[in-house]
Amino acid sequence: MAINPVMLLQLKASWDRFNQDHPKFLKFWRSAYKNGLEEGTIVEFKITAPDGKEMGSNLKLKSEDVELMRQVLEMYSM
Repeated sequence: MAINPVMLLQLKASWDRFNQDHPKFLKFWRSAYKNGLEEGTIVEFKITAPDGKEMGSNLKLKSEDVELMRQVLEMYSM
């Protein structure tokens, strides 16, 4: 699978805009990572729609997930 550089630039621009709009999101993940995200950690997600409907899920982190998180946060200079 080839990487399209134009799509990467678009993704970066979208990510930068997301971070400007939601500055606490990346700070939360940095803090979580620094405080011990490790293999076996369970991460839960909850979504509440404007009409009040809720949906949730969770995942148990694998070592590869923790490494991916480290790489992403490193790109944004922890």
